[in-house]
Amino acid sequence: MKTAELIAMLLYFAVVIAIGVYFFFRDRKHAGEKEYFLGGRQMNGWVAALSAGASDMSAWVLMGLPGSIYLLGVGQVWIGIGLAIGTVLSWIFVAPRLRRYSIRANDSITIPQFLTNRFLTSNKALQIISAIVFVIAYCVYSASSIDACGTLFNTVLGWDKQTAMMIATALILVYVFLGGFNAVCWTDFFQGLLMLAALMLAPIFAVFAMNAADFVQPAVNVGEDYYKLVPSVADVLSGLAWGLGYFGMPHIIVRYISIRSEKEMKRSRVIGSTWTVLILAASVVVALVGRKFIGDALVDGEQNLLFITIVRKVFPAFIGGILLSAILAAAMSTADSQLLASSSAFASDIYKPVFRKGASDKEMLWAGRAMVVVISIVAYLIAVNPNSGGIMALVSNAWGFFGAAFGPVILLALYWKRLTYSGAVAGVVVGFGVDFLWFKFLVGSTGIYELLPGFLCGLIAAVVVSLISKAPSKEVTDLFELAKQPVD
Repeated sequence: MKTAELIAMLLYFAVVIAIGVYFFFRDRKHAGEKEYFLGGRQMNGWVAALSAGASDMSAWVLMGLPGSIYLLGVGQVWIGIGLAIGTVLSWIFVAPRLRRYSIRANDSITIPQFLTNRFLTSNKALQIISAIVFVIAYCVYSASSIDACGTLFNTVLGWDKQTAMMIATALILVYVFLGGFNAVCWTDFFQGLLMLAALMLAPIFAVFAMNAADFVQPAVNVGEDYYKLVPSVADVLSGLAWGLGYFGMPHIIVRYISIRSEKEMKRSRVIGSTWTVLILAASVVVALVGRKFIGDALVDGEQNLLFITIVRKVFPAFIGGILLSAILAAAMSTADSQLLASSSAFASDIYKPVFRKGASDKEMLWAGRAMVVVISIVAYLIAVNPNSGGIMALVSNAWGFFGAAFGPVILLALYWKRLTYSGAVAGVVVGFGVDFLWFKFLVGSTGIYELLPGFLCGLIAAVVVSLISKAPSKEVTDLFELAKQPVD
């Protein structure tokens, strides 16, 4: 069984690496900064939509979320509901205007660049602060993907978990290093399809297995509140708060500015929203069917293995190996996007403006690639730390950091003409700081996910500081009005 599963996973890796190699040779003659970090703004609707979704839905959607619902109960579905609402609203209100504004604002290719160019300023403070937040949060976020790969190989193939995580880190590095944004988006496209297929097929076949004559119903012992949809107000608010993260998630919203036309944007909006809603719904179904199918087999600490357990029980080894590759797809599609976003932020927003103002495109690419290696190593060290908290905890922390720091500022930058540069700086710093402090000291006593207070405090700080600081110049407000117009 392990041999067949290993062969299936090796085939998956071969396809992923082949895509990276293809784009390396295709783009090497004209791979400038914009091409490597943004695909030359030439992404079609399908690829951009599924890439945004796949880079968002890391391995937690196959392991963390189903495991949380399996162990703690139906009340955890509010996370999925919050994310579904957030992604739809982001595609509607953020995607089209951010694409137009980023083009008008000196053709910005990173989120920190956009937040600086929007104010027509040469001050690099916001750019540098944002890039620092990127590097910190992406180290944590990427660690969750590496942890998921290690868990998969350890469980399925019996490999040492640390060795497995090291191999996964190296493979992610190879195709990000080779192909840049194009390789990341196209691998995300195929990985997004695989993730959705795996999450939809697993519960269907599990139901068929439960209806078979030889199926023995396992023991299912759950508390009286297990199927309670609203266990507490704090659970509902925390779950819905996850949706706020979409407005400030750099590796997701950068997909919006890579789309090649207004027509493709409309197509992406429908495809991206539909894919996310389907995959979240399928993740919830996996949890609920899994609770009936395997009963109490997984104790606290093992709940992340739910999807793996179902697949290995109902599918032949080779088919199961292909479906289990969806976990690798989820982990790698998120990690590659995060590494690329952080490398572009470092190269464009710290290295060039601070250290090497005259850096060439080639030098910028190598600076970005060097940062990819550094973040990968740090992420690996976090992942192997036994006190890291596991997949869901790592994702929760990083998601909160980004959502609280950038979500309020992005929304205000797109829709409030009176926002000032000082207000934007205050929003990022306060949002990030409150999120971190709440997570560190108050989550346990309040039960409220740190993203909610962080987002609200960041929003208030940005508005208050903007109102007490000098109003934006006419050139800045004219740019704001111009950015409302379609750009093809």
